[in-house]
Amino acid sequence: MSSTRSTLDGHADHTGHDEHEGHTHSASVTGRQLLVRIGVGVGVVALLFAVRALIPGLGWSLPNRMQDFVTLSISVIVESLPFVLLGIVLAVIVQVWLPAGFFDRILPKNPVARRACISLIGMLLPVCECGNVPLARGLIIRGFTVPESLTFLLAAPILNPITIITTQQAFGGDPIILIARLVGGFVIANTIGWLYSKHSDPDALLTPGFVRECAIAHDESGSRLVRSLAMFVRETTGIMPALIIGSLVAGGIQTIVPRDVLVALGSNPVWSVLALMVLAFVVSVCSNVDAFFILSFGGIFSTGAIVSFLTFGPMIDVKMLALMRTTFTTKTLVQVSVLVGLMAAALGLAVNVLV
Repeated sequence: MSSTRSTLDGHADHTGHDEHEGHTHSASVTGRQLLVRIGVGVGVVALLFAVRALIPGLGWSLPNRMQDFVTLSISVIVESLPFVLLGIVLAVIVQVWLPAGFFDRILPKNPVARRACISLIGMLLPVCECGNVPLARGLIIRGFTVPESLTFLLAAPILNPITIITTQQAFGGDPIILIARLVGGFVIANTIGWLYSKHSDPDALLTPGFVRECAIAHDESGSRLVRSLAMFVRETTGIMPALIIGSLVAGGIQTIVPRDVLVALGSNPVWSVLALMVLAFVVSVCSNVDAFFILSFGGIFSTGAIVSFLTFGPMIDVKMLALMRTTFTTKTLVQVSVLVGLMAAALGLAVNVLV
């Protein structure tokens, strides 16, 4: 059981009836605010579509770069949104509906074996990287340690069944890519989990805001349905702004950085690896379809570069970092990004040498 869970349970013991009522009232206020924001968002989108429909008749159009920015940003949001919502629903199920001690009963006691099993949970869940963030948050609340949640968060996007199937379909003629992606993702995720399990205070890796949310979650009373709704509202309110901001940043970077520069580096076995890792970070494409995205670069970039793209991208990209920032501190994300980047680059270079 994580120290976060123990601390928060201790905090819950000292809360009274009035505090429970305060939390329930806050959740309802947040729910109303969320409905207002959704209504405003729908109105803005409808207005944009209406303006866009009138633009040809007005003889005016957005500059090409602005059109690219809008198109790329919206495509990232549309691609990610279903999986984010699925991840929030799964997080609600894990936190509210699973019986107490469920994971402790089915997972090994040995820390290394436990993290290895946790990294394979992704095989049971067809959720890409963006949807795994709310799910990982729910796992922490249910008692997972921070290193265990990081292990799951990094491994699940690569080891989920849809990612495996699409990678096989895209690169069926080159099994090295699929094998290297799965083995590499498993090893990198468990290495990160092992490293952070040595941290003197793993709970310091979490943001104060998320720690407060954990305390609220443990203090909540009421029926499971009421608690589920409160958690769904709270997670959606916290995650959606990060998704939108991350998508806008990803769209902006893609608009500014010319892809022909990356393509020019494709013939070099070292620079091709780094170039595709940069591309993976920038485009923020969903892990469930990234194999088909990078397939068109197969004749330009080396096999190792493609493996690095397929390994690094699902773990670390612009959109993913924006979502993870709702849970982990900036310092933690910088450290994890550097470590994952080094290991993904080493994996790609090793494949280039061996293949």
